[in-house]
Amino acid sequence: MSESRLREEIVRAGASLFNRGLTHGSTGNISVALPDGGWLMTPTGSSLGTLDPARLSKLDASGNLIDGDKPTKEAFLHTTMYGARPGSGAVVHLHSTHSVAVSCLDGIDHSNCLPPITAYYAMRIGRLPLVPYYPPGDETLANAVGALAGKHHAVLLANHGPVVAGTSLSAAQDAIEELEETAKLFLMLRGERLRLLTDEQVAELERRFR
Repeated sequence: MSESRLREEIVRAGASLFNRGLTHGSTGNISVALPDGGWLMTPTGSSLGTLDPARLSKLDASGNLIDGDKPTKEAFLHTTMYGARPGSGAVVHLHSTHSVAVSCLDGIDHSNCLPPITAYYAMRIGRLPLVPYYPPGDETLANAVGALAGKHHAVLLANHGPVVAGTSLSAAQDAIEELEETAKLFLMLRGERLRLLTDEQVAELERRFR
């Protein structure tokens, strides 16, 4: 896909996420991988609802800005995910309400924050580890994310939000939206007796769809 098409894809995805309330203000960021090893990213301080394709940040394979506005201060989250998952074509990070709420709960399983409530969650996310809290923009967070990203294409940042890598922007967007819907279901069902997918059912989904 051409760079101009990728720029338009980022703008469309950002507007879709913003208009449906999956991100707000200037929160959240999106990136896509370029064929030369660099990336396009949303700029720092920008709203995903009003992105300008011409002002997206263009980084080279070393992470240096070569065109556009200054990239998101969380660019290291994206480059870390790409480094740990070479086949990734895009990364999406949101502060989506229900996912953030789960990331703030005391007593959740840090190795797997959400149970397999639905087949599509098991297929698109699988296991979701919790990354310990670090201040936004703190590059120490990169080490914590990197320690998990090799085995997990989705992670949840404590008191912050999800980061999801996908083979394409549409795949990453689909996965992070599935994560948010599952977080919403999980919060709605807290206190109720749950009928979760069994280990055998999850294994069958992995066999069929991964």
